[in-house]
Amino acid sequence: MILELYIKRLIAAIGFITILPLGKSTIYDPKGMIPYFPIVGMILGTLVSIFDHVALQLWSKPVVAILDVILLLVLTGAFHLDGLGDSADGLLGHRSREKVLAIMKDSRIGVMGLVAIVSALSIKWGGIMGLDSHRSLLLVIIPAYARGSMIFGIRFLKYGRPGGGTGHALFDETLKPTAFLGLLLPVGLTFLLGWKGIWLIMAFVCLTAIIILFYKKRIGCITGDMLGAMAETSESLLFLLVSTGGF
Repeated sequence: MILELYIKRLIAAIGFITILPLGKSTIYDPKGMIPYFPIVGMILGTLVSIFDHVALQLWSKPVVAILDVILLLVLTGAFHLDGLGDSADGLLGHRSREKVLAIMKDSRIGVMGLVAIVSALSIKWGGIMGLDSHRSLLLVIIPAYARGSMIFGIRFLKYGRPGGGTGHALFDETLKPTAFLGLLLPVGLTFLLGWKGIWLIMAFVCLTAIIILFYKKRIGCITGDMLGAMAETSESLLFLLVSTGGF
């Protein structure tokens, strides 16, 4: 019975942040699916890693890196990327909190949103193209860390739209430490990298903290769009950081 509940929560998390056709969850448990965000990221990363391995037999690294980025977009339905564009339009400027929230609610994309999306995709492409050793493993764990960053946003920032919104149900109660258990799996795999894995974990912690501090200073809250922006920004920058010669 407990195993069945865990599976249903995992399916709910998959349905929330991907377009993978694994059936529809019979439960609505926003809090319950949060710990599974990193595991969903690992599922996405595993699919990309398998595709990457096959594609490298057919095309050059630059071409395969583009295809990897596109596959991630397809698997997530550009869910996080949409949040990045909306967040950039609202946050990157000298506007009041109310104006920022209003802009992010607008479905139309502005110049700053377009620039942010193009920049994130370019950085991600460059980062994946530069992966050498541990390529397959990094393709699996970095998407997991990126989705795990959202858990920290939910835990340490209040929701900015009390009246409702995409992520409203995720903020009903303060998260318990058990909400972070899903991160144990990618963290455990990271140690296979040796001391370089420690560096990757530190980079993840620093990036997540910087984004949260920026959100807190800028408008003092977070929204569903900003959670998506966290995931997309973390993923792009972590790929860039691990593409250095040290990896």
